[in-house]
Amino acid sequence: MLYYAIKLAISVFVLVAITEIAKRSALFAALVASLPLTSLLAFIWLYCDGAPAVQIAELSSRIFWLVLPSLLLFLLLPLLLKHGLGFWTSLTLSSAITALAYLGLMMLLRFSGIRL
Repeated sequence: MLYYAIKLAISVFVLVAITEIAKRSALFAALVASLPLTSLLAFIWLYCDGAPAVQIAELSSRIFWLVLPSLLLFLLLPLLLKHGLGFWTSLTLSSAITALAYLGLMMLLRFSGIRL
């Protein structure tokens, strides 16, 4: 149980640190947030849990494909906000379009013979 508490504390610390950094420097917070910290933590936790290297490699390759549609969120959200839409509306629309992009990519990959 202590192991899970440590994993949770480290993971939460990363998220809180990014939001606190953002209050002082949007650029530095963006730099930290753009690092694949979540993925790195997942790889570390899997390794510490004794997962085989093949499982970690498989996760890494699936993350690669799924990062592509997620980039749409980071393009749409600021665009919608700059055009005067409210925060929640912009977040909802950009998230919904990103979700559709995930579905589209998954269908395209399946059609291309790439299996996630």
